[in-house]
Amino acid sequence: MQHVTIVTGGSRGIGAATARLSAGYGHFVCVAYKSETSKAEEVVKAIETAGGRAMAVRMDTGVEADVARLFERVGRELGPVTGLVNNAAMHGPRGRLEALAADDIEAVLRVNVAGYFLCAREAVRRMSTRHGGKGGAIVNVSSGSANNGSPNEGILYAASKGAVNSLTIGLAQEVAKDGIRVNTVSPGLTSPGMPPQEKVAEIAPRLPMGRAGRPEEIAEAICWLLSEKASYTSAANIRVGGGRP
Repeated sequence: MQHVTIVTGGSRGIGAATARLSAGYGHFVCVAYKSETSKAEEVVKAIETAGGRAMAVRMDTGVEADVARLFERVGRELGPVTGLVNNAAMHGPRGRLEALAADDIEAVLRVNVAGYFLCAREAVRRMSTRHGGKGGAIVNVSSGSANNGSPNEGILYAASKGAVNSLTIGLAQEVAKDGIRVNTVSPGLTSPGMPPQEKVAEIAPRLPMGRAGRPEEIAEAICWLLSEKASYTSAANIRVGGGRP
């Protein structure tokens, strides 16, 4: 079976590394992105130069029509979707809760929670054996902040990732008999990634391994969960955090 994988937030960081690595394992890859066209095209070019097949689609995971269009286009141009990496996310303003505006809260939850639900829904509709699909795998990218709460810095982001963890636990059980596996990878501090470089420089030395992770290291866990090697793994949450719980 030809693997066809959609990676949201695929133009940079963990998403770009996952797109390149999964293509290296023979997947046809869709790099879904919101704004960084040149970076998305660079990822596609790198995959094609290495002999793989890829496409880039500009879209917003928090917009239902965009998500439907994404899956329809990938099915038409690359083939039936077999894998989804729910990775697109935003942090929102850094600081304490009392400084958050309602618009900030809505924006983060729209992308980080509703976006994951919408993409997972479309994937299930296509992969599920009860809908005529041949099964597949969904990997939700979460964060260790879901467990520590990220006080004074980003409890909105942390709460959104807590919702992602719950989505994985529930959906994995819901679709297990439909041939779909659903898992989570929870990265620790990663560079380049979402935190600004000054934050990385401050935190990395205090981690058990004394450094930030590389996007490629997170991508390895994601691609394992997409593969048949993880055929009996579902509802798992793999922490890739350099020794930090």
